[in-house]
Amino acid sequence: MAEETHQAYPIAPANGYARSDGESLVAEDELKRKKRIKLFTYIGIFIVFQIIVMTVFGLTVMKVKTPKARLGEINIQSLNSVPATPSFDATFTTQIRIKNTNWGPYKFNAGTATFLYQGATIGQVVIPKSKAGMRSTKKLNVEVAVNTNALPSSSTLGSELSSGVLTLTSQVQLKGKVELMLIMKKNKNAAMDCTIAFDLSTKTVKTLQCK
Repeated sequence: MAEETHQAYPIAPANGYARSDGESLVAEDELKRKKRIKLFTYIGIFIVFQIIVMTVFGLTVMKVKTPKARLGEINIQSLNSVPATPSFDATFTTQIRIKNTNWGPYKFNAGTATFLYQGATIGQVVIPKSKAGMRSTKKLNVEVAVNTNALPSSSTLGSELSSGVLTLTSQVQLKGKVELMLIMKKNKNAAMDCTIAFDLSTKTVKTLQCK
Protein backbone atom coordinates (compact mmCIF):
# COMPACT_ATOMS: atom_id res chain seq x y z
CA MET A 1 0.00 0.00 0.00
CA ALA A 2 1.34 3.39 -0.94
CA GLU A 3 2.38 5.57 1.91
CA GLU A 4 0.00 8.39 2.62
CA THR A 5 1.52 11.84 2.45
CA HIS A 6 0.29 14.59 4.73
CA GLN A 7 0.63 18.26 3.68
CA ALA A 8 1.15 20.79 6.53
CA TYR A 9 -0.95 23.99 6.56
CA PRO A 10 -0.44 27.04 8.82
CA ILE A 11 -2.74 27.14 11.75
CA ALA A 12 -5.32 29.91 11.30
CA PRO A 13 -6.25 32.12 14.21
CA ALA A 14 -9.02 30.74 16.34
CA ASN A 15 -11.60 33.34 15.26
CA GLY A 16 -10.20 33.93 11.78
CA TYR A 17 -10.43 37.78 12.15
CA ALA A 18 -7.61 38.86 14.48
CA ARG A 19 -5.44 40.51 11.83
CA SER A 20 -8.22 42.14 9.85
CA ASP A 21 -9.85 43.56 13.02
CA GLY A 22 -6.55 45.06 14.17
CA GLU A 23 -5.99 46.78 10.83
CA SER A 24 -9.57 48.03 10.84
CA LEU A 25 -9.18 49.57 14.31
CA VAL A 26 -5.96 51.32 13.29
CA ALA A 27 -7.60 52.67 10.13
CA GLU A 28 -10.64 53.82 12.11
CA ASP A 29 -8.47 55.61 14.68
CA GLU A 30 -6.52 57.30 11.89
CA LEU A 31 -9.75 58.40 10.23
CA LYS A 32 -11.04 59.84 13.51
CA ARG A 33 -7.75 61.66 14.05
CA LYS A 34 -7.92 63.21 10.59
CA LYS A 35 -11.52 64.28 11.19
CA ARG A 36 -10.57 65.91 14.49
CA ILE A 37 -7.69 67.74 12.81
CA LYS A 38 -10.01 68.93 10.04
CA LEU A 39 -12.62 70.05 12.60
CA PHE A 40 -10.06 71.98 14.65
CA THR A 41 -8.77 73.55 11.43
CA TYR A 42 -12.26 74.72 10.49
CA ILE A 43 -12.84 76.06 14.00
CA GLY A 44 -9.52 77.94 13.86
CA ILE A 45 -10.36 79.43 10.46
CA PHE A 46 -13.80 80.46 11.72
CA ILE A 47 -12.33 82.14 14.82
CA VAL A 48 -9.75 84.04 12.74
CA PHE A 49 -12.49 85.08 10.31
CA GLN A 50 -14.66 86.34 13.17
CA ILE A 51 -11.75 88.31 14.62
CA ILE A 52 -11.13 89.95 11.23
CA VAL A 53 -14.82 90.76 10.79
CA MET A 54 -15.10 92.24 14.30
CA THR A 55 -11.93 94.28 13.80
CA VAL A 56 -13.14 95.70 10.48
CA PHE A 57 -16.59 96.30 11.98
CA GLY A 58 -15.09 98.15 14.93
CA LEU A 59 -12.80 100.28 12.76
CA THR A 60 -15.49 101.24 10.27
CA VAL A 61 -19.11 100.83 11.27
CA MET A 62 -18.70 101.34 15.01
CA LYS A 63 -16.16 104.18 14.76
CA VAL A 64 -17.93 107.47 15.45
CA LYS A 65 -16.71 110.45 13.42
CA THR A 66 -17.47 114.10 14.10
CA PRO A 67 -20.03 115.48 11.60
CA LYS A 68 -18.98 118.57 9.67
CA ALA A 69 -20.92 121.78 9.01
CA ARG A 70 -20.24 123.82 5.87
CA LEU A 71 -21.70 126.71 3.90
CA GLY A 72 -22.97 125.95 0.44
CA GLU A 73 -23.14 128.21 -2.61
CA ILE A 74 -23.94 131.85 -1.77
CA ASN A 75 -26.42 133.75 -3.94
CA ILE A 76 -26.25 137.50 -3.32
CA GLN A 77 -29.51 139.41 -3.40
CA SER A 78 -28.14 142.82 -2.43
CA LEU A 79 -24.74 144.20 -1.49
CA ASN A 80 -24.11 147.87 -0.74
CA SER A 81 -21.11 149.61 0.75
CA VAL A 82 -20.10 153.19 1.53
CA PRO A 83 -16.39 153.59 2.29
CA ALA A 84 -16.77 157.17 3.48
CA THR A 85 -19.18 156.34 6.31
CA PRO A 86 -17.90 153.52 6.50
CA SER A 87 -20.79 151.05 6.30
CA PHE A 88 -22.15 148.10 4.37
CA ASP A 89 -25.21 145.88 4.21
CA ALA A 90 -25.91 142.66 2.35
CA THR A 91 -28.55 139.96 2.01
CA PHE A 92 -27.92 136.57 0.47
CA THR A 93 -29.20 133.01 0.46
CA THR A 94 -27.09 129.95 1.13
CA GLN A 95 -27.21 126.42 2.49
CA ILE A 96 -25.88 125.21 5.80
CA ARG A 97 -24.84 121.61 5.18
CA ILE A 98 -24.30 119.11 7.98
CA LYS A 99 -22.36 116.16 6.58
CA ASN A 100 -22.65 112.90 8.53
CA THR A 101 -20.28 110.10 7.46
CA ASN A 102 -21.32 107.71 10.26
CA TRP A 103 -23.25 104.43 9.92
CA GLY A 104 -26.08 105.91 11.95
CA PRO A 105 -28.12 109.15 12.08
CA TYR A 106 -26.84 112.35 13.65
CA LYS A 107 -29.53 114.18 15.63
CA PHE A 108 -28.63 117.75 16.53
CA ASN A 109 -30.26 120.45 18.61
CA ALA A 110 -31.26 123.90 17.39
CA GLY A 111 -28.35 126.27 17.00
CA THR A 112 -27.22 129.53 15.47
CA ALA A 113 -25.04 130.43 12.54
CA THR A 114 -23.18 133.65 13.30
CA PHE A 115 -21.67 136.01 10.72
CA LEU A 116 -18.87 138.27 11.86
CA TYR A 117 -16.62 141.08 10.75
CA GLN A 118 -13.26 141.05 12.52
CA GLY A 119 -14.81 139.10 15.39
CA ALA A 120 -17.86 141.33 15.84
CA THR A 121 -21.31 139.85 15.17
CA ILE A 122 -23.10 141.49 12.23
CA GLY A 123 -25.81 138.87 11.54
CA GLN A 124 -27.28 135.59 12.71
CA VAL A 125 -29.62 132.87 11.44
CA VAL A 126 -31.35 130.17 13.45
CA ILE A 127 -30.70 126.52 12.62
CA PRO A 128 -33.70 124.37 13.62
CA LYS A 129 -33.43 121.05 15.42
CA SER A 130 -33.07 118.33 12.82
CA LYS A 131 -31.33 115.12 11.78
CA ALA A 132 -28.71 114.12 9.22
CA GLY A 133 -29.33 110.55 8.12
CA MET A 134 -26.81 107.74 7.98
CA ARG A 135 -23.94 108.67 5.63
CA SER A 136 -25.81 111.65 4.23
CA THR A 137 -25.81 115.45 4.27
CA LYS A 138 -28.59 117.54 5.76
CA LYS A 139 -29.09 120.73 3.74
CA LEU A 140 -30.79 123.72 5.34
CA ASN A 141 -31.69 126.71 3.16
CA VAL A 142 -31.24 130.03 4.98
CA GLU A 143 -31.50 133.72 4.16
CA VAL A 144 -28.86 135.91 5.74
CA ALA A 145 -28.86 139.67 6.37
CA VAL A 146 -25.69 141.41 7.57
CA ASN A 147 -24.99 145.07 8.20
CA THR A 148 -22.83 147.46 10.22
CA ASN A 149 -25.65 148.76 12.46
CA ALA A 150 -24.31 147.02 15.56
CA LEU A 151 -20.68 147.14 14.46
CA PRO A 152 -18.30 149.09 16.70
CA SER A 153 -16.17 151.74 15.01
CA SER A 154 -13.35 150.23 12.99
CA SER A 155 -10.33 152.05 11.63
CA THR A 156 -9.83 149.41 8.94
CA LEU A 157 -13.36 149.06 7.58
CA GLY A 158 -13.17 152.18 5.40
CA SER A 159 -9.90 151.14 3.79
CA GLU A 160 -11.16 147.58 3.27
CA LEU A 161 -14.30 148.82 1.55
CA SER A 162 -12.19 151.12 -0.61
CA SER A 163 -10.06 148.15 -1.65
CA GLY A 164 -13.15 146.54 -3.17
CA VAL A 165 -13.02 143.31 -1.14
CA LEU A 166 -15.01 142.70 2.05
CA THR A 167 -14.06 139.68 4.16
CA LEU A 168 -16.51 138.12 6.64
CA THR A 169 -16.42 134.95 8.70
CA SER A 170 -19.18 132.55 9.70
CA GLN A 171 -19.26 130.15 12.62
CA VAL A 172 -21.59 127.35 13.74
CA GLN A 173 -21.50 125.02 16.74
CA LEU A 174 -24.18 122.33 16.79
CA LYS A 175 -24.60 119.90 19.67
CA GLY A 176 -25.98 116.46 18.93
CA LYS A 177 -25.65 112.71 19.14
CA VAL A 178 -24.69 109.98 16.68
CA GLU A 179 -26.78 106.83 17.09
CA LEU A 180 -25.37 103.44 16.10
CA MET A 181 -27.25 100.13 16.00
CA LEU A 182 -30.14 101.78 17.90
CA ILE A 183 -28.28 101.16 21.16
CA MET A 184 -25.11 103.23 21.10
CA LYS A 185 -25.23 107.03 21.37
CA LYS A 186 -22.18 109.27 21.17
CA ASN A 187 -22.15 113.02 21.79
CA LYS A 188 -20.65 114.91 18.86
CA ASN A 189 -20.55 118.61 18.03
CA ALA A 190 -20.62 119.72 14.41
CA ALA A 191 -18.57 122.88 13.94
CA MET A 192 -18.09 125.31 11.08
CA ASP A 193 -15.59 128.09 10.49
CA CYS A 194 -15.88 129.73 7.07
CA THR A 195 -14.27 132.78 5.49
CA ILE A 196 -16.17 134.67 2.78
CA ALA A 197 -14.61 137.31 0.55
CA PHE A 198 -17.06 139.52 -1.35
CA ASP A 199 -16.05 141.42 -4.48
CA LEU A 200 -17.79 144.75 -3.96
CA SER A 201 -17.42 145.96 -7.54
CA THR A 202 -19.01 142.92 -9.17
CA LYS A 203 -21.19 142.09 -6.12
CA THR A 204 -20.17 138.46 -6.24
CA VAL A 205 -18.44 136.00 -3.92
CA LYS A 206 -14.74 136.01 -4.65
CA THR A 207 -13.77 133.11 -2.38
CA LEU A 208 -15.45 130.81 0.14
CA GLN A 209 -13.28 128.66 2.37
CA CYS A 210 -14.49 126.43 5.22
CA LYS A 211 -12.63 124.31 7.73
